[in-house]
Amino acid sequence: MSELAERPSIAPGGASQTVYLVADDLGEAGRTWQEADYEVSDRETVIQDMLAGKYINPIRVVAFNTTEHWSEDVSADVARELRYRCDLQLRDIPFFLQDFCDRHEGRYSDVQLPLPIRLV
Repeated sequence: MSELAERPSIAPGGASQTVYLVADDLGEAGRTWQEADYEVSDRETVIQDMLAGKYINPIRVVAFNTTEHWSEDVSADVARELRYRCDLQLRDIPFFLQDFCDRHEGRYSDVQLPLPIRLV
């Protein structure tokens, strides 16, 4: 039996589950991966927690699945879903999520436009 096969799965219940974690910027306290409930760290819970204001300044959402051996930055997908849900409720994105959504949806990007300098 291989050494890999003997190791227990870190996925809850040993099942294939995609786990979502949110990186949060706490200002002077630094950046952190916020605590997540072991049994409930799915996409829906993260989106609901974000809308409820659980995160101070979310900067990234990462999903991973240890059974399937993959991980992915899903920030853009989460930002689009947040915008979609707020649109359905005819409300603005909450102020604490505005930067996150703008940054990951690509709505606004800091672009420096060249200004021609004319010599007189």
